[in-house]
Amino acid sequence: MAGASVKVAVRVRPFNSREMSRDSKCIIQMSGSTTAIVNPKQPKETPKSFSFDYSYWSHTSPEDINYASQKQVYRDIGEEMLQHAFEGYNVCIFAYGQTGAGKSYTMMGKQEKDQQGIIPQLCEDLFSRINDTTNDNMSYSVEVSYMEIYCERVRDLLNPKNKGNLRVREHPLLGPYVEDLSKLAVTSYNDIQDLMDSGNKARTVAATNMNETSSRSHAVFNIIFTQKRHDAETDITTEKVSKISLVDLAGSERADSTGAKGTRLKEGANINKSLTTLGKVISALAEMDSGPNKNKKKKKTDFIPYRDSVLTWLLRENLGGNSRTAMVAALSPADINYDETLSTLRYADRAKQIRCNAVINEDPNNKLIRELKDEVTRLRDLLYAQGLGDITDTNTVPGGPKLTNALVGMSPSSSLSALSSRAASVSSLHERLLFAPGSEEAIERLKETEKIIAELNETWEEKLRRTEAIRMEREALLAEMGVAMREDGGTLGVFSPKKTPHLVNLNEDPLMSECLLYYIKDGLTRVGREDAERRQDIVLSGHFIKEEHCVFRSDSRGCSEAVVTLEPCEGADTYVNGKKVTEPSILRSGNRIIMGKSHVFRFNHPEQARQERERTPCAETPAEPVDWAFAQRELLEKQGIDMKQEMEQRLQELEDQYRREREEATYLLEQQRLDYESKLEALQKQMDSRYFPEMNEEDEEPEDEVPWTERECELALWAFRKWKWYQFTSLRDQLWGNAIFLKEANAISVELKKKVQFQFVLLTDTLYSPLPPDLLPPEAAKDREMRPFPRTIVAVEVQDQKNGATHYWTLEKLRQRLDLMREMYDRAAEVPSSVIEDCDNVVTGGDPFYDRFPWFRLVGRAFVYLSNLLYPVPLVHRVAIVSEKGEVKGFLRVAVQAISADEEAPDYGSGVRQSGTAKISFDDQHFEKFQSESCPVVGLSRSGTSQEELRIVEGQGQGADAGPSADEVNNNTCSASPPEGLLLDSPEKAALDGPLDTTLTHLHLGSAFTFRVTVLQASSISAEYADIFCQFNFIHRHDEAFSTEPLKNTGRGPPLGFYHVQNIAVEVTRSFIEYIKSQPIVFEVFGHYQQHPFPPLCKDVLSPLRPSRRHFPRVMPLSKPVPATKLSTLTRPSPGPCHCKYDLLVYFEICELEANGDYIPAVVDHRGGMPCMGTFLLHQGIQRRITVTLLHETGSHIRWKEVRELVVGRIRNTPETDESLIDPNILSLNILSSGYVHPAQDDRTFYQFEAAWDSSMHNSLLLNRVTPYREKIYMTLSVYIEMENCTQPAVITKDFCMVFYSRDAKLPASRSIRNLFGSGSLRASESNRVTGVYELSLCHVADVGSPGMQRRRRRVLDTSVAYVRGEENLAGWRPRSDSLILDHQWELEKLSLLQEVEKTRHYLLLREKLETTQRPGPEASSPTSSEDAESHSSSSASSPLSAEGRASPLEVPNERQRELAVKCLRLLTHTFNREYTHSHVCISASESKLSEMSVTLLQDPSMSPLGAATLTPSSTCPSLVEGRYGAADLRTPQPSSPPASPEPEPMSEAESKKTTSPAQATEADKEPQRLLVPDIQEIRVSPIVSKKGYLHFLEPHTAGWAKRFVVVRRPYAYMYNNDKDAVERFVLNLSTAQVEYSEDQQAMLKTPNTFAVCTEHRGILLQASSDKDMHDWLYAFNPLLAGTIRSKLSRRRSAQMRV
Repeated sequence: MAGASVKVAVRVRPFNSREMSRDSKCIIQMSGSTTAIVNPKQPKETPKSFSFDYSYWSHTSPEDINYASQKQVYRDIGEEMLQHAFEGYNVCIFAYGQTGAGKSYTMMGKQEKDQQGIIPQLCEDLFSRINDTTNDNMSYSVEVSYMEIYCERVRDLLNPKNKGNLRVREHPLLGPYVEDLSKLAVTSYNDIQDLMDSGNKARTVAATNMNETSSRSHAVFNIIFTQKRHDAETDITTEKVSKISLVDLAGSERADSTGAKGTRLKEGANINKSLTTLGKVISALAEMDSGPNKNKKKKKTDFIPYRDSVLTWLLRENLGGNSRTAMVAALSPADINYDETLSTLRYADRAKQIRCNAVINEDPNNKLIRELKDEVTRLRDLLYAQGLGDITDTNTVPGGPKLTNALVGMSPSSSLSALSSRAASVSSLHERLLFAPGSEEAIERLKETEKIIAELNETWEEKLRRTEAIRMEREALLAEMGVAMREDGGTLGVFSPKKTPHLVNLNEDPLMSECLLYYIKDGLTRVGREDAERRQDIVLSGHFIKEEHCVFRSDSRGCSEAVVTLEPCEGADTYVNGKKVTEPSILRSGNRIIMGKSHVFRFNHPEQARQERERTPCAETPAEPVDWAFAQRELLEKQGIDMKQEMEQRLQELEDQYRREREEATYLLEQQRLDYESKLEALQKQMDSRYFPEMNEEDEEPEDEVPWTERECELALWAFRKWKWYQFTSLRDQLWGNAIFLKEANAISVELKKKVQFQFVLLTDTLYSPLPPDLLPPEAAKDREMRPFPRTIVAVEVQDQKNGATHYWTLEKLRQRLDLMREMYDRAAEVPSSVIEDCDNVVTGGDPFYDRFPWFRLVGRAFVYLSNLLYPVPLVHRVAIVSEKGEVKGFLRVAVQAISADEEAPDYGSGVRQSGTAKISFDDQHFEKFQSESCPVVGLSRSGTSQEELRIVEGQGQGADAGPSADEVNNNTCSASPPEGLLLDSPEKAALDGPLDTTLTHLHLGSAFTFRVTVLQASSISAEYADIFCQFNFIHRHDEAFSTEPLKNTGRGPPLGFYHVQNIAVEVTRSFIEYIKSQPIVFEVFGHYQQHPFPPLCKDVLSPLRPSRRHFPRVMPLSKPVPATKLSTLTRPSPGPCHCKYDLLVYFEICELEANGDYIPAVVDHRGGMPCMGTFLLHQGIQRRITVTLLHETGSHIRWKEVRELVVGRIRNTPETDESLIDPNILSLNILSSGYVHPAQDDRTFYQFEAAWDSSMHNSLLLNRVTPYREKIYMTLSVYIEMENCTQPAVITKDFCMVFYSRDAKLPASRSIRNLFGSGSLRASESNRVTGVYELSLCHVADVGSPGMQRRRRRVLDTSVAYVRGEENLAGWRPRSDSLILDHQWELEKLSLLQEVEKTRHYLLLREKLETTQRPGPEASSPTSSEDAESHSSSSASSPLSAEGRASPLEVPNERQRELAVKCLRLLTHTFNREYTHSHVCISASESKLSEMSVTLLQDPSMSPLGAATLTPSSTCPSLVEGRYGAADLRTPQPSSPPASPEPEPMSEAESKKTTSPAQATEADKEPQRLLVPDIQEIRVSPIVSKKGYLHFLEPHTAGWAKRFVVVRRPYAYMYNNDKDAVERFVLNLSTAQVEYSEDQQAMLKTPNTFAVCTEHRGILLQASSDKDMHDWLYAFNPLLAGTIRSKLSRRRSAQMRV
């Protein structure tokens, strides 16, 4: 049998659950002993075939005829190997394969019938054959050892004492072995089964993706089988020793397949390392045994790496050595494991080629023992020769001195014969020992040899005794831990002994009590820590356990029970029955013992307890169980701690302290009250004594000593009315104060599953949204007559999502309903859910959440003006139906015409609905009362208030100039309200205001007048409203209305045709004529609503009317200033009226030190595309400086003194910053230089300063490293600059964006800079800067003592942040607050705009109608110019007098010539300078735009001849007038619209001339020293571009036209050198500039397509490339002016066509 090959078998298993879940396919095919594998990725290829000794098909069920069961595998492999073992050979069987392939199943199997593996079957078969032996001369002994190799470390699985890792040693005779590996003798298969079961439980398994119980270690089960044969004839005993090694390898695996991470990945690496080494060993052995290498000599390269792994080192004899070896390769059949399966097959194929030289282990007993004795003797002699003989005497192993006696007449060890193959190598041992490097190695060798001899000398009985001793040690170890074992060695558990005193633990958890048991042995039982010097019998842990804590002394006194005494050690906390013991104390059964603070035990003495029961058999059981709580309470009581008494005492102390403090507070409060009362009385007497005498003196003084001019009276009236009806703060107070009620109502609604949502809403009494009577407060009717502004109230919008209805509640009604909601919420737990659902279905007043809702809902209102009845001409109006929110819901066509009283209505056919004639009376007194009430509200009367006063919720007038409004920024159409005379207040209206009884022939006072209103069609109404009807009436008649029939609305198809005719007869009164001149008829459209449009709760949708910034490109946020470090914190005075404003253009540069010593601006990347932005590209580790340059127009009020401090901080890597956090890295920079600079050819003021910046001082990682890819660093810079005549420094703040590169990096120029280089028109250094646009406001210091300021300082508690029950269900929903007021102002703005549009549309329609129907003959034939014709036509069309031949006298040609001469003279002498803008107060679009919510001065038509009644658009800018000029036009026009803030008269000409001289300006400014408060705000650049392109510029001081690239982002226009320039060179504030256009000016200058822009400091003439381009630029600069110009041009063209 010697020289046989390794037997190799492969076995394929069934699919597991993982493979079946992935629908895997089988790729293994078996035929006989041949195994083939198919590549699933290339199934058409020929399968790879391998031939083995056995191929087992176990993929199918046992019913398959080809199925290979566990029995068959054992019969083929196990029985053969067992037979070799009986013959005396060493045997090895090992299983190999990937994780989950079935290795452990093949080797170990399961504990079920017919499921056992090779190892159990072999062991069972081994003992069955031993038991079947009948030969008395044969004796057998079996020893087993079980170890695992885990992470290259060996563990003993059978001996619990060997907890650590065992060392693998190599003996020159025995070869590799495991030191201290326990070998246990067994006598039956049951013993092996128990050991195998306990060893398997100790194995390391874990779950991987491929196998839930994957073996994570190699298991080696060794059986040393010894056969002794006694020859009776010769009396010689011979033995054969066979070592059976059964190996279960860990699974080979791939980390990606098993999903290994962490510990699993480390395990897998070690597993693969050992298996890889095993593969290398197999490959090396296969190559050595292959044909070509057989006859060759062994080379140095033929090295077999056994020692690379513990596994191969220990299996060296089994691989290619003295062993009969079999290998079982386990395969997975799934296609997903193709790579692993193919690797296993190749592995097994290589193993086939290994040949093992197995020999029978015969018995060379005496020879081997003699060789060992000689080796020991020589080693001792060697040590004696080196003078180390005493070491051998003291350090030899036990049994060493008796070695000779032990060797005489002994039976050889079971493993002795294993050394027979090494007998020839003993002679070489002496040579190696002679050349040993030192005596230490010799001593180690001596120890090893003597230990082996001791094992060899051990008899069979001694081995059984040693096995029993190990079992006793195991039980002792368990007993030490407090766990006892039955004497029969059965089930583990805690058992109370019958006689021995012991301790049981008590725990706070009753289930954990009495789970640990500690015996108190006879003598001393020591208690302490594990790290004590002496071994402790009971080991405890914890902070208060000493190393030697206490000692239990047990003394047996004859036949009586043992007496146990507790002796505490010094300094140890030990308590018995709650008392601390310091002296020895005798314990009684049941005593509570506390060691330290947390270890509680009960002492049990069974004998003592039994005697106690015998003495007192009727003793009652204790009322309270002795548990952990009892012991703790006993401890507290014995230590003198009474918890109840302590609490009562503490409570009494608190009550006494509270009583004393309350008495003291009451006494102090009374004292303060008396003190204040006395002070008040003293002040009252002082006031009485001083005030009344002064009043009497003032009464005696004449009143004319303090005269008020008319202007001052108007200002006082304006201020009084403005602040009397101021509502912003009161509305905010109501929103803040009632927010908590709104939150609670919504929370209850969500919890009760009511489909109702509550939110604040502001309602204003306007034409489009009149307040319902039930929402008006009780005092509303009283003060409505005196109220100049529309009333705004805070209401609650109730969105009933269940019924699709919307209601409005007052705040008082909300509180009332909230009380009912709380009651319903409290009852909700008691009422069944079905009852609640029934309540939900009843939408009545019984449920506080719901209101009754009408069937028809208001769609919107429309207004039709009646001024065409004055002429009379018929008109067909198409008016917008506008909702209360300002949304256009559709359009209505209405015809209005005058008819004769006896005219009958024509027969319109069946489709027309005719009504009779309704008689309406207009009472002058009633109408005048109505006008006084409603006119301020609707804003149609010019006698009382200006338009802007009427459409605003007060409180925003102060901040109207702070920046562009939302509509300017978003839609670039800075919609402006027309000047006061553009609409009905034009000269036409002035003509209508004449004597009515002489001009209107068909409207005689007292006569009957009949007119007809025909409701034609309604269109574009949403299909949400099913049934539509319309009702209309006069504004002041609320009690009655004319109504149409409802029509079905589908939202598609032709418009809805009402065709409702209503004749109205009126007795003409003055009030009726006033009404049709200025007031409309109100049309209300109603519809049945059938949709539920409300969004779900917690998604509070903002008003869609206000454009949102969220759709714009993302821009950097504007940060707050970085706090100064050197300046003292000054309280900022409250700013008062604004004195002046300046636009600042600021350049920021970061300069880096170059090699030549100059500081060069760092490259700036402008690829973001937005103005005032850019990224600084900086180098790491280079000195830097920050340069800031301020540019502004030269002015007398702005003078920079010095830079107080420049600070940088808030280093971050995101644009946003948390400004609430305190930045510890704020750095104050050293200012190097500062002062004014004067560039050539630029008359603006430049102020520049420079500071050194060392970025390493911030100690920030973001600044000290190279910036990662796609990351940017952000920093905030703040400059504190002191100005003349200012109370505190001004602050300029800018956010920087930076990217840091390495020191030697070559930075490419940015994309925009490369373009500039290509054009050659700009130096690179001029683009390496970032700009910022700021607005500097200089305001007067406000009077802190004024009542307005005291009111402003008043703080109102914002209850929206208070918690209410159920708030967490609202998911972050919050009540509307201040933003609601701003949104509502926008809604009112839109309603006002819509109202103006309707009036303008009506006026234009009427004028067009009059031009076509009533054009007079003389006008058409007069040979005048187009301008003259236009002016004539406009006057004739607007006045009925012209139509009847009563026109005003025409100018004679001389007058016309004089007018033209005046115009030419004006154009010639006109210059764009400062005097012009001061002397001619012009209305620009921004000053009158509706979006700015400023309250203008009240206008009275009687103020001047050029009042609101006669002001025309053309008269606002005298240089651009195209109409006629009268004598009054030659003087300086008066201000058409007084300024927004109540200031004195505009600057006179003398004052304006003062400003031209800087010296005079400084002298004039010396008087008010430090009276101004500076405020610098960075302007948010609008992302919307209105227009961009090239324009030619001409300024007064330049020598020609200059071409500049202009980008209009309202309200600013940005100028660049060209379209590639990324740095703003000039900014123009369009909100304060005036745009002028005149065709005469173009003709005179002979420069077409030009227009002018005038600011306070300069005038600029601009030229566009074409006429269309010019009009586009005009529209971008001033939409209102552009629309006016186009309107005039269209009228002029139509007039020319008619001529």
